Amino acid sequence: MSLPKSKLQKIIPVSCAIIVSEDSKILATQRSSRMSLSLKWEFPGGKIEREESPERTIVREIKEELHIEISINSQLPSVTHHYENFSIILIPFICKIEHGEIKLTEHQAFRWLNPNKLLDLDWAEADIPVAQHYLQTLNK
Repeated sequence: MSLPKSKLQKIIPVSCAIIVSEDSKILATQRSSRMSLSLKWEFPGGKIEREESPERTIVREIKEELHIEISINSQLPSVTHHYENFSIILIPFICKIEHGEIKLTEHQAFRWLNPNKLLDLDWAEADIPVAQHYLQTLNK
């Protein structure tokens, strides 16, 4: 049995970065009012292009969106989330800044948060389980 066309959703693979500072704070970025999911907070990142690895995507996207160079420390489990009109597979990476200073090109704001304040923001729904899983890794 196949689903009616209205129930079929495009699934978008997306890489995101949990960027951790030297003092263990986590970077959160706020989507601008002109973006979908406007004003929601998220871990920065973007769509994985055809023929591109998730790792290459996150390095490229962070350079484009934040003007910083990052390195990847590790990967967390992927999260699939279904929004009303699309679905995403979110692939999170724990990263650190290698050089550069943050300059926003797409987002409205950014904050460095202590881990215990991470869940206080109004997150995009797909990012919530990523944040929760990251916090669980800290408690191990």
